[in-house]
Amino acid sequence: MECKKEGENFQKLVEIVQRLRRECPWDREQTNQSIKNNLIEEAYELLEAIEENNNEKMIEELGDVLLQVVFHSQIKKDEGSFDINTVIEKLIEKLIKRHPHVFGQSKAQTQEEVLDQWHKIKQQEKQSIFEGIPKRMPALIRAVKVQNRAAKVGFEWEDIKQVWEKVEEELEELKDAKTQQEKIHELGDLLIAITNLARFMKIDPEEALHLSIDRMIKRFSYIEKKAKEMGKSLEEMTLQEMDNLWNEAKKFD
Repeated sequence: MECKKEGENFQKLVEIVQRLRRECPWDREQTNQSIKNNLIEEAYELLEAIEENNNEKMIEELGDVLLQVVFHSQIKKDEGSFDINTVIEKLIEKLIKRHPHVFGQSKAQTQEEVLDQWHKIKQQEKQSIFEGIPKRMPALIRAVKVQNRAAKVGFEWEDIKQVWEKVEEELEELKDAKTQQEKIHELGDLLIAITNLARFMKIDPEEALHLSIDRMIKRFSYIEKKAKEMGKSLEEMTLQEMDNLWNEAKKFD
């Protein structure tokens, strides 16, 4: 009965979106291009709800992400390209194909074996080991994925000492850079090397940077609070005063 209810609710959602596309002036005018950034925004809002372990927010944000999938599919249906059923059928086909240990005769007993099998099947479908990594993905996440793909075919340092040497090498090259273009190039290389260092340390660099940003905001909020207590605006404070308060705020990390 649960499956029947889920199916009925999903069909109702599809029908609502179809009606919105027919009768709502705003919805009718949208294209995949005009609403593409909404999907990114909704995905990040869902990520925040997951990190907060907030079930109510997760329910809402999962719904918003689902709406984006249905909406994009409906736009394509209206164009005569494909519909949500095509999307679902393709997903079902991919899940079955990439889980032969569940739906076929293959054996995979551990998470590592499952992932290794998954990647091997994906590579059989791709022309390049980097195919399928979106260019619009946040750069740190993209860098990790590219490095992981390269490492799987043997393009990998043997130990972390070599990675540290590479970081130091790239830092020196950045210091020596003369033109703006050279600085951009060398800074990018340094960030790649640091991302690789994070991989060797089993640290998610995107998460580490988010945590550092959160700490910066928290510490600077402390400075703002103290400035108000002193009857000063931030602009009226000296760098030394702000630095002293910054060091005070670090005690509350």
